[in-house]
Amino acid sequence: MQEEIVPAVRGPQLPLPNFVPELLARADKPVASLLVAWALAWGGSLLLAALWQGVLPAVEGPDFEAMGWFGVFMLAVFAPVVETFIMAAILWVLTRFVKPTAAIVASALIWGAAHSALAPAWGLVIWWPFLIFSTLYLVWRQRSILWALAMPMLAHAMQNLPSAILVNFPDLITLPAA
Repeated sequence: MQEEIVPAVRGPQLPLPNFVPELLARADKPVASLLVAWALAWGGSLLLAALWQGVLPAVEGPDFEAMGWFGVFMLAVFAPVVETFIMAAILWVLTRFVKPTAAIVASALIWGAAHSALAPAWGLVIWWPFLIFSTLYLVWRQRSILWALAMPMLAHAMQNLPSAILVNFPDLITLPAA
């Protein structure tokens, strides 16, 4: 007995550049897509942070006040939810005027600029994960608005959680004295 294969994506596949990993460009494997998105966002952020720290060591990043579990909630839950809704609105407007790839890049640059208002070096790093989150949104929007909102929210929460814990509980990691 052969099962019928039903496409998970309604309509044509989103036209993205060939270098976009297949699991990020398809809306049919949510767990795999989420893991790839998180790995790309987290890894890219770490590389960019190291690069900018090496090039511009005097430029400061954001300064978060430790607020315990409330701070973790704000960074790992509240911010991803609110920023995803704002990103959805930005992408809705952008896709009315430009192709999806241009909308993704423009969205990421807008988020980088917005985060630069708080700390210039932060925006130089933040644009990268928002490139991934914006891609997730548009790819999964082909499936449904719920998937389109959930996927970048989850990837963003996964991106922010380790930093949120370290910022709010700095004593969890102590480096040995030199």
